[in-house]
Amino acid sequence: MTKSPAKTNAARLLDRAGIAYELIPYEVDENDLAATHVAESLGEDISRVFKTIVLRIEPGNGHIVCVLPGDCEVDLKKAAKVASAKKVEPVKVSELLGLTGYIRGGCSPVGMKKPFPVIFHSTAPEYDFIYVSAGQRGLQIKVDPKNLIAYTKAAVADITSESCQDDQQHW
Repeated sequence: MTKSPAKTNAARLLDRAGIAYELIPYEVDENDLAATHVAESLGEDISRVFKTIVLRIEPGNGHIVCVLPGDCEVDLKKAAKVASAKKVEPVKVSELLGLTGYIRGGCSPVGMKKPFPVIFHSTAPEYDFIYVSAGQRGLQIKVDPKNLIAYTKAAVADITSESCQDDQQHW
């Protein structure tokens, strides 16, 4: 019998909310924390493996969380527009743990230290399931994106660069 992965805070929060999901472990490569590596490890299309990017709203000290396909780059101007901000910038990796409670390669849109506004990429609701980090390296949550979007009270918008949009048309 295979041992189930230990529940993370993100998983416990989804349990409390009554949201169905699966915890899916994968082999971590400390030298390659990219979502493309996660997708390869899972044997999944990268368009279903979403990464979580935390942005600081400038000027000020507000933050937003962007959840987008793993091989895409967030378009800072588009994200700022959705957030009704003049400008947004990625937070420094050194700030991530203190701000969210998560480390790079294990940042989940669920269960951060404080609730931040969340924006999911517009392709997320098109899938019956996607993967997001479970809150630690080596563990993903496989979940219906519509349930996750509702739970995080997220906006859904095109927040990626044009090159990503071109790539998505070929998936």
